[in-house]
Amino acid sequence: MTRSNRREAGRRRLAMRLPQMRTLIMKARDPWQLELFEAYQMAVEARDRLRRRRFNLKLVREYDETCVEIEQHVVRAMHERPSPNYCLIP
Repeated sequence: MTRSNRREAGRRRLAMRLPQMRTLIMKARDPWQLELFEAYQMAVEARDRLRRRRFNLKLVREYDETCVEIEQHVVRAMHERPSPNYCLIP
């Protein structure tokens, strides 16, 4: 999946997961917000791959926690501006 597709998939997934934030999520355009969407999609994909393989349930739980943490970051990010020191990771 390309980066832009991952971002949009993450955006849509978060909009469904956080209905109270749906409008803000769908309107978000700042690069730092888009990075959160991409990170969320990547974490969900990794968690789901592990879950399908029944590989390591502890690792699945860790990815579940990571997904929840990203959701919390998204809620905050929809109401904040990035700090001037914010740096995008390539």
